[in-house]
Amino acid sequence: MRDGIHTRDSGQGPVPRQGGAIPGTGEAAFTFSGDPRHPVPVLVSVPHAGRNYAPSLLSRMREARWSALRLEDRLVDRVAELVARETGAGLLVANAPRALIDLNRSPDDIDWEMIEGGPARFRRGQPSRRSRSGLGLVPRRLSGLGEIWNGRISHDELEARIAGVHKPYHQTLGLALETLRDRWGAALLVDLHSMPPLKARFPDEPVPEFVIGDRFGASCDPSLSERATAFLARHGRVAARNRPYAGGYVLERHAQPARGIHCMQLEVCRSAYLDLDMQEPSARLAGLARLVAGLVRELAGVIAAEGRERGFPIAAE
Repeated sequence: MRDGIHTRDSGQGPVPRQGGAIPGTGEAAFTFSGDPRHPVPVLVSVPHAGRNYAPSLLSRMREARWSALRLEDRLVDRVAELVARETGAGLLVANAPRALIDLNRSPDDIDWEMIEGGPARFRRGQPSRRSRSGLGLVPRRLSGLGEIWNGRISHDELEARIAGVHKPYHQTLGLALETLRDRWGAALLVDLHSMPPLKARFPDEPVPEFVIGDRFGASCDPSLSERATAFLARHGRVAARNRPYAGGYVLERHAQPARGIHCMQLEVCRSAYLDLDMQEPSARLAGLARLVAGLVRELAGVIAAEGRERGFPIAAE
């Protein structure tokens, strides 16, 4: 065990490790897989695909099945696994479900009205826009479904979720990016998500299948987002930038472009890899994974070139 992560395989090649702990299950909160040789300066993370639900959690959800499906980036981790296998990119996948705790939210992004004892006892400042909308650190409401939970949670339970899932996940993510940056001179995080089908804003406007988020140029060099958009266009795919998804806490916390650590959020339409019910993989999943793998390879070349410019000889190997 090192840095809170349990290593399963110490040999060469991809090394799957598990870390954190999901309260109520005893299971690992996330899995990290990375080749110790770091063949590309890219890490793919998947914070919203976790499906390990404790029975005690499900019993407290008003409409457990539908709430879980709405909250999950359904099975997008299977796309990420194929991408990592094909490219050699590192891979960090959450096993803990978003219903338990949202890894793309700040640990302070809490709706204190849902915590036992009330806001007067625990409130630390005003609630954020995200928590007011019902999608804070612990999701509370979903449009069309209303309240997710039958009751409040205790402050001790909230702290256990942060300590067991949120904190070690972000520690692992930060360390993995620093390791890539130290080896290559620059690093890229592709934070992979999925989204429901978008609607055209104007008649005859093509509907994006992808949304590239870079926090409007704050989380990665804009040329990377431009390169990603152009790559998808060459393959006949429409991509939007930053609207309606510009990136969340993962990008806010880990992006340091001035130090060579770039972070990009990639939203993929669920219709591109799931069946008509948006629940199970379709025959399109493998093709989507090949497309995203090609994108990762192209961006990896850009990041490696940046490392060479920074004087890191490893980037030329």
